[in-house]
Amino acid sequence: MKYYIPFLLVVLLPGAILRGQNYTALQGSSYAGALSVNTNPASMVNTPYKWDFTLFGSQLTTSTNAFTIYNYSYLSNPANSLYYLNAGNYARQVHPDANLNLLNARIALNRKSSIAFGLNMKSYTNLKTSPYNFIDTLHNASEFLEINPGLQNLNAHMVSSSWVEGYIGYARTISDNSFGRLSAGAVIRISRGVSGAMANINNIGFSTDAFNNQVISSADMTYGYSSNFDHITSSNSGSQNFNNFFAYSESGASVDGGVEYIIKPQGTTSFNDDNDYYDYDWKFGLSLLDLGGNRFKYGLESRTVTNVKSAISGATLDAKFDSTITTLAQFNDSLATLATTNSPAGKFTVLNPTRLVINVDRYITGNFYINGQLSLNLPMTSLFKGYLQVKDIHLLTVTPRWETSKFGVYLPMQFNTQNQFWIGAAFKAGPLVFGFHNWANLFSKTSTANGGGYIALIFHAGKDPEGKADKRLNCPKPVW
Repeated sequence: MKYYIPFLLVVLLPGAILRGQNYTALQGSSYAGALSVNTNPASMVNTPYKWDFTLFGSQLTTSTNAFTIYNYSYLSNPANSLYYLNAGNYARQVHPDANLNLLNARIALNRKSSIAFGLNMKSYTNLKTSPYNFIDTLHNASEFLEINPGLQNLNAHMVSSSWVEGYIGYARTISDNSFGRLSAGAVIRISRGVSGAMANINNIGFSTDAFNNQVISSADMTYGYSSNFDHITSSNSGSQNFNNFFAYSESGASVDGGVEYIIKPQGTTSFNDDNDYYDYDWKFGLSLLDLGGNRFKYGLESRTVTNVKSAISGATLDAKFDSTITTLAQFNDSLATLATTNSPAGKFTVLNPTRLVINVDRYITGNFYINGQLSLNLPMTSLFKGYLQVKDIHLLTVTPRWETSKFGVYLPMQFNTQNQFWIGAAFKAGPLVFGFHNWANLFSKTSTANGGGYIALIFHAGKDPEGKADKRLNCPKPVW
């Protein structure tokens, strides 16, 4: 079973539009500017520039075991790419996430306080199934049932949320002495949920009929999508469809909060020297991110499915869902002949990927640092029953870096929630930062489905700080 598709369709499958939070190279960096707000709001006050401005930033991460992209690396022609759905008997998962940062800015009001604001677009999709067998030579549902004898309680779950947000944040130094400095910050985000989708397929039961054929005997399903898709029609102009798509979206909100503590070098420093003031030996951060969510009104073709007819054979499925089914409405009409279907009323809420982030940054020597970050998803659906939630796949990242204000080389190594280990790379030259989550994506022509990358343009005002000097062997600060 072979499919030729454009590269962009592959990497955005199965519906991630734009999802900056995972610029892994910049985690803990004093030069990350406004982008650091998305990891810890408190960090915006611990940067040596009077202001900085991220004109553009974009990040994409993809993780899956469901399909493999062949004949494509980031250095080859995407027109030659193709993918295969992977064979075998195991549980499938697909997790794309992405973001677009536009006009993100940070302004230092003074040395002890800063504000930040900007626009972001974010998207997360999580899809997972229970184990089932699949081979790429299947032609119909009957063959699928034949290679899955004894399969019971098949289930699949998918949730997707994409939103546009505007944010404003504030951070302030709340304690400062010769040993260290403590800062705290918070961000408020107001959003519009521009695309939502969900599917819960539970307890698909199987049995054997009188002719020893595998048949479906039970199933419970709910699937839905945001209603703004119903207002996109071929009779409207492109601009009208665009306006309707946003006009019929729903509002949402979220908050971030964080603290950051810096242990200063214990050599001689001057309060009036910007280079000395922002130096540190250790930097510890703790933040709570994306506490909130977005609402979506159910679209017209959303459905709940119960009371499935008994003994539905593969032949029946092939006859009901043949090549003439080209729309979701037609699919629903055929499904209604096999089960009781209803249109869910009201709205569904998808919580953002709320997580607790712990960041530790260590100065080594010269312009060398090492950063470690642990990101822990918090299961907010245990508190908010009936809600859905998307999750971030990043778990543990360790990043050695050599960095000045103008140049940088980074080697992020990450282990994610899908038990994948990636070694990435990133580079900074002036305002440009670009990197890859998985170095293999540059050269291997079978790894592109797992990895991703990021790029950003960060401008700043004021004199560039000089290279960091190691002051740990200097004389201690005077007591008086």
